[in-house]
Amino acid sequence: MAEEKIILGIDPGTTIMGFGLIRVRGKQMHFMQLNELQLQKYSDHYLKLKLIFERTIELIDTYHPDEIAIEAPFFGKNVQSMLKLGRAQGVAMAAGLSREVPITEYSPKKIKMAITGNGNASKEQVAGMLQSLLGLKELPKNLDSTDGLAAAVCHFFNSGKSIGGKTYSGWSAFVKQNEDRIKKQ
Repeated sequence: MAEEKIILGIDPGTTIMGFGLIRVRGKQMHFMQLNELQLQKYSDHYLKLKLIFERTIELIDTYHPDEIAIEAPFFGKNVQSMLKLGRAQGVAMAAGLSREVPITEYSPKKIKMAITGNGNASKEQVAGMLQSLLGLKELPKNLDSTDGLAAAVCHFFNSGKSIGGKTYSGWSAFVKQNEDRIKKQ
């Protein structure tokens, strides 16, 4: 019997959080779902974080993923945007860690490279390749959900390899890997 697991991919954001799920049987991946959490109608940043946490918990409790792949924040020029994006990622990670689901984070370039072979690919190119790989009939209007799905597919392609990303299997692993940063504060 082939090993089976579910991977939840998350593209964290405070305007739109995209997510996608794939089921892996042996060496085959199968599309399950992609969707997004729309947050632009809320002005309270803390409410957005609460909603991200709750939606991530709901996804975990509904689909029981074995692993979570999350897109790491990219380094931009706007410090406030980076801070908000980092908080969104942290809240999604906290939800996964609270349910003891192993989490691996991937840089946007690593995800694009895994899907298209080009670390500078556009969102449209990533979505088109996912459509081809997974046999998606149509693509969503917003591509945040395909970015979440891309994180899951990237994780599938990198399973069993040394990926250079950070992986956390629970709170104790997170604390252990971040002890130096925690002690400095």
